[in-house]
Amino acid sequence: MTAVSPYRVLFCDLRTDRVLDSLPLRDVQVDDYIGRTGSLTGTLPIPDAATAARAQALQEGRTAVYLERGGDLWWGGILWTTTLTSDDKGAMSLTIQAATFDSYAARRRIRRDFVSVGEQDELAFARDLWTYMQDSEGGDIGVVVGEEMSGQMLEVSWRATDEIVVDDALREIADSENGFEQYIEVSRNPDTGVRTKRLRLGTPQLEQGGEDLVLDRPGSILGYSFPRDATRGGTHARVRGGTIERNASQEGRQIVSRVVADRELIAEGWPQIDLSADLPQVLWPWRLERHAVMLLRRARGTVVIPEITVRLDDRLPLPPRLLGRTVRLRITDEWHPDGFEGRFRVVGIKITPPQRGRPETAELFLERR
Repeated sequence: MTAVSPYRVLFCDLRTDRVLDSLPLRDVQVDDYIGRTGSLTGTLPIPDAATAARAQALQEGRTAVYLERGGDLWWGGILWTTTLTSDDKGAMSLTIQAATFDSYAARRRIRRDFVSVGEQDELAFARDLWTYMQDSEGGDIGVVVGEEMSGQMLEVSWRATDEIVVDDALREIADSENGFEQYIEVSRNPDTGVRTKRLRLGTPQLEQGGEDLVLDRPGSILGYSFPRDATRGGTHARVRGGTIERNASQEGRQIVSRVVADRELIAEGWPQIDLSADLPQVLWPWRLERHAVMLLRRARGTVVIPEITVRLDDRLPLPPRLLGRTVRLRITDEWHPDGFEGRFRVVGIKITPPQRGRPETAELFLERR
């Protein structure tokens, strides 16, 4: 990064959040999403032994990474991979790859029985899984859970012997009918400077309050893309579950949901287009059917995920917590000579810091409201 960059990359101990160092990365790319793991990549030039010694203090799997912009935290995650490189001229660099704090759930497995007695709120199950991870020896990475409730009740059954990945269990609940959205929000207390990792849960969607952010083209929007992809959508969905084993002489029986159909699309003239997914840890047809309903809801017909690119500068002071915010697009161009206006929710963001004459930009991934 250049000396005038508004960004700072901070490295801390994952379990204690003790600051280890702040190092000047170049070629930084960072993204974050609702319900999906975000990433940060960058390269640390190593011109001398002193820089090398500082870089060696960064340990994969136990170092937290924060991206600051103007004193605000815009991203936080875990350093998982580094690659040391030396070229033919002897120039050395260290490439780092980090993932948002929710990636921790993909590295943990359920090793005690989670069997509900009756139904329980789905968000309580999500909190219980994070509490389980952080109550174990060495498992506390400082993620704060709240008290959100959804009103959606369900039963779960995960056995210790099944070695279910915690992230898979969370997605099993989130991706079912009337499921929820999640991400881990990082922030800094303006008075104490203490960094906070907070598990945000929302059903059926996560939203941020505040007035709509108005973005215009011509204006703050540098470019946009409105992809419409029928290969990712469908009209009928079925989800396959696990296999019930019988005995050595008989083949196991795989559990599947019934086929869920969108009759409205068929009535409109759509051909049948099939969707499918696999949840091998689920053995109950009714739970598989809930996942089939959600699969069809999220990929109904043609999938459209608009993207816009905006310049980040004093003329467009975007807030650090954009995920879940509502933006209002106003576009006038050759395709929209009479003007286009629509309200969208931000479901993903990709930031490119300024470097070597390249402007500081943000790509926003949107969902129609």
